[in-house]
Amino acid sequence: MNYAYLIGDADTSVCAAVDPGWKAEKIKSIADELGWKIEKILLTHAHFDHANSLMDLVGLTGAPVYLHKDEPCEIPRSISTSTTEDGSVIDIGTLKVRCLHTPGHTQGSQCFLIGNAVITGDTLFVDGCGRVDLPGSDPKEMLVSLHRLAGLAPEIIVYPGHNYGHAPTSTIGEQLEMNPYLKANSEDMLL
Repeated sequence: MNYAYLIGDADTSVCAAVDPGWKAEKIKSIADELGWKIEKILLTHAHFDHANSLMDLVGLTGAPVYLHKDEPCEIPRSISTSTTEDGSVIDIGTLKVRCLHTPGHTQGSQCFLIGNAVITGDTLFVDGCGRVDLPGSDPKEMLVSLHRLAGLAPEIIVYPGHNYGHAPTSTIGEQLEMNPYLKANSEDMLL
């Protein structure tokens, strides 16, 4: 199962959609039901299962797309695109979303840290991590990225890109106890 997320600011009624892999109309409908306007679209990475409905959602909202500068992705020139780097901050109303560059699954994979939550895409799953045997992936970089996420505060809630674990969400603290990939000390353990 793929996850798409809305990061919304209730004070300003604006939001960002994250990883619109499927069902752009449903994503927009949920935002509409909440009374939120989708003003930005964020990608953790550009694999089809995270960006398949990107163009449809852009068509429905006119929102610009944000992706990491190292992520290979062909977006038509007619679409407003902003590239991010490690540490970039994206404003969503009064919310501040900090971009964490977490290469490994793809060269331009990134996670989004918002308050006490982190959207991890295919870098960190509940009880697992993203594949590193695909073109453009790198197990050494993934190991560094996982160690970086392991250093976040234990109460941070993890919102992964897929439901492959015992629960749809977890915390960094729980994952430090349960996820063998956060304990890995060699990239061989990721293969």
